[in-house]
Amino acid sequence: MTRAAITATLLVAIYTIVLWQGVKPAPRLELKDVEGRSLRLSDYKGKVVLLNFWATWCAPCRAEMPDLVKWQREYKSRGLQVIGVTYPPEELAEVLEFIKSIEVNYPVALGEEQTKAIFDKGENLPVTVVIDKKGMVREVVQGIMFPEEFEQKVKPLLQ
Repeated sequence: MTRAAITATLLVAIYTIVLWQGVKPAPRLELKDVEGRSLRLSDYKGKVVLLNFWATWCAPCRAEMPDLVKWQREYKSRGLQVIGVTYPPEELAEVLEFIKSIEVNYPVALGEEQTKAIFDKGENLPVTVVIDKKGMVREVVQGIMFPEEFEQKVKPLLQ
């Protein structure tokens, strides 16, 4: 076996081990927010990001959002950034009305089915992707992120 082949095999093995552990670089992602501005995930490097996929028609999503608003308020100064990403089908007017009604204090982007599929292939909502300060995906939480999970999976990353 040549040195190049051995190196390539080792790199594939290391990459597989990293993926198996669930830690991988966050993909390049650029979306439009509800006001039509560009929102790039890379702009938040250096922060712990909760990328939350949700929909106005999803009851668990609606139930979870007050906690996301609370965590954004309480932990922003420690480097937390929540970003909401809508899951279609969604009407912009309905999204705007809902986020205003619960006083969402974090950016909300308009997503597509393939946007969520980058992180999670399932149909469940909500889904929250936890990205550390180095831009690595640390967790994909399917369903509501409960306060206990936030304490265990997010707060340690804010240290």
